[in-house]
Amino acid sequence: MSHWFHRNPLKATGQQNFELKMFAHDSEALKIMSDLKQSRTRMLELLPDPHHTIDQVETALKLYMALLRGLILQPGETTAASKLSSALTFRWSESLLGTTTSQADAVFEVGSMLMNTAFWFMKHAAMLAAKQEIKMEEAKEVHSSLRKAAGIVKFVQDTLIPQLGEKSANGSDLDGRVCTAYMNQCTAEAQEVTIARAIELKHNPGLISALANETSKMFTTAADNLHTLDQKVFGHWRAYFELKSQFYLAYAYNYLGESLLAEDKCGDAIRCLQESQACHAKAGLMAIEYAKNKGPGTQAKPDKHNFFKRLAPMLTRTLEKCERENGFIYHQKVPYDPVELPLNAQTHGLVAPEQYEIPGVSPLWTTMAYAAFDESKLAADDKTKSKAAKKAEGDLKPVKEV
Repeated sequence: MSHWFHRNPLKATGQQNFELKMFAHDSEALKIMSDLKQSRTRMLELLPDPHHTIDQVETALKLYMALLRGLILQPGETTAASKLSSALTFRWSESLLGTTTSQADAVFEVGSMLMNTAFWFMKHAAMLAAKQEIKMEEAKEVHSSLRKAAGIVKFVQDTLIPQLGEKSANGSDLDGRVCTAYMNQCTAEAQEVTIARAIELKHNPGLISALANETSKMFTTAADNLHTLDQKVFGHWRAYFELKSQFYLAYAYNYLGESLLAEDKCGDAIRCLQESQACHAKAGLMAIEYAKNKGPGTQAKPDKHNFFKRLAPMLTRTLEKCERENGFIYHQKVPYDPVELPLNAQTHGLVAPEQYEIPGVSPLWTTMAYAAFDESKLAADDKTKSKAAKKAEGDLKPVKEV
């Protein structure tokens, strides 16, 4: 599926040395700070390259998240907030806005790193799908990667965004609308894999139609969440969602037509195929508009892909067959209005995000290690830094992706 998926840039981040004032140089506390720095660096080394394995990324993420949670929660079986939660300032770029956000908030760091990891899973899926010949195991990994990405974004939206100390800027990666768009994108793209497989295995046309219709609606939901944001920035991404939605509507009507023909409802089948042709033509025009619409992210070319191109001749053949048979055998009236697509929330094969569970606080965070940090001097450097000095640091440079 080369050029089939649109992908936005990774987030860039400023260096974090994890330097905090202590009462005394406690070896356990020093080790935690050292491990935090190393595990964060490891994550930032892995994410620009989608060719790494899922296991490599998940192992590194688990280690960093377990250590980082000690900056949010106190040690032990407690939900009490840590005195260190706002001790360090983290800087991250916004993937679409291109601006840089600084927050003295460990929850902001967790959310930003998780969003970047979700982007890695999306890019990993696109990398595998771009192969000329994709094996069954690779198709399963594409499907799994997209579900994992959706689950991570859902966790950020449901759990972390409400805990942020400062409200996120409009259009930032931690804006609820942007998160909803990403979650629907990942889920819909995972369903694209399911549809391609169902077509390949010649499953029931009614099932394929229902899946395609649900997928079209997910892309529409993703697009709708971007309508209230700056279209100079988000218009390109939104155009991708809208053309994908129209394309899967064409598939939904095509396979509903096939299903109705099998039930000898030839007039309804002809109307479905006519509607499918109209949707496919509209999707082709939208693909041209998407290509013209400049904005952040990759330039997908779905209209150049075989999966897109093969629908038109398939539609023509089936429509000609229907019209021929209706003229000779059925003599059924073709309805003026399009046939309603079946709404089936219980459709077999619908994708759900894979639930992400953040690891517990690392056992390195003992009560002794936590007590070593001097509350009176916490964030002395960060909090005395003037706004002018922070502004002088400028925006972060984009990540060089492989």
